[in-house]
Amino acid sequence: MGVESKAEAGRPGALVRAFAGRRVLVLGDLIADQFVSGEISRVSREAPVMILRHERTETVPGGAANCAMNLAALGARAAIVGVVGEDSAGRGLVERLEGAGVDCSGVLVTPKHQTTTKVRILAGHAHSTRQQVVRLDYESEPLVDGVLLALVASNVRRAFEDAEAAVVSDYNYGVASEVTVAPMRHADGAPPVVVDSRFRMREFAGFDSATPNEDEVEQVAGRRFSNAAELAAEGERLRAELGYRALLVTRGKHGMLLLEEGARPLHLDAVGSHDAVDVTGAGDTVIATYALALASGADYPTAARLANHAGGIVVLKRGTACVYPHELLASLEHEGQV
Repeated sequence: MGVESKAEAGRPGALVRAFAGRRVLVLGDLIADQFVSGEISRVSREAPVMILRHERTETVPGGAANCAMNLAALGARAAIVGVVGEDSAGRGLVERLEGAGVDCSGVLVTPKHQTTTKVRILAGHAHSTRQQVVRLDYESEPLVDGVLLALVASNVRRAFEDAEAAVVSDYNYGVASEVTVAPMRHADGAPPVVVDSRFRMREFAGFDSATPNEDEVEQVAGRRFSNAAELAAEGERLRAELGYRALLVTRGKHGMLLLEEGARPLHLDAVGSHDAVDVTGAGDTVIATYALALASGADYPTAARLANHAGGIVVLKRGTACVYPHELLASLEHEGQV
């Protein structure tokens, strides 16, 4: 990164404009998010349930794939490493990713794996907003095949050589494991690695940062927090224990909390409306923006502020969605932070 870019590292607007072309690797679980929309027609005679008249079905990249889509939408040269099945969901995911400009050369396609698919049924009356009424998950078995894991690790090693930042996106389906993250550990001059692990954060200690939500920190701590001070104390203890330089805790309508080594806790108020339309995939957007900002030379507080703006934007969109540079710049300008 040039001297001018480093000098601008504290300027959020300049950083957003520097996103273009940054190389970011995503390792993790590729998930197909499917949305089935229908109009409520009547109550069934067979059971006290609604009958929906099908309107449309849309399948979009979720999980680690959503993180990669957000990186691409923000202008990064995103590469993704993971596994999909030889099924329609897997083929659809790769097509959507490649169509967005994501490098999928590190994605393994195998008949030994079923692509995890999360089907959300959205219902509503004529001329009304469709609301999610139920979700049906078709889950793959956790990846334990030693040969496949070794191939994933090899793909990570190759892609990490050119990366300026990396994201570990773990939804507990086994693609992110000690074997597959090993090539990113202790590499000379390694770029920042940021972790988002739904249930196994302790297994990914020693990287640069992580982005758990408040519930996940409480789960690790084994107790509920009554106030922000308790969260900050426990979060700082966890950050130190796991050896992260920074821990960015997302708190929904309460914003975010950044705990950085050697610094006071930084509380960030939520940006925009506190009434989220849809939080599906918001964590993927947050970590994508956070990692991309770090790849562009941001310090942790500035990267956290940009991620906070991205999260505030994406929860106002329906379904699994992306944030774009012009939206980030508009949000920054509205808050007087350009």
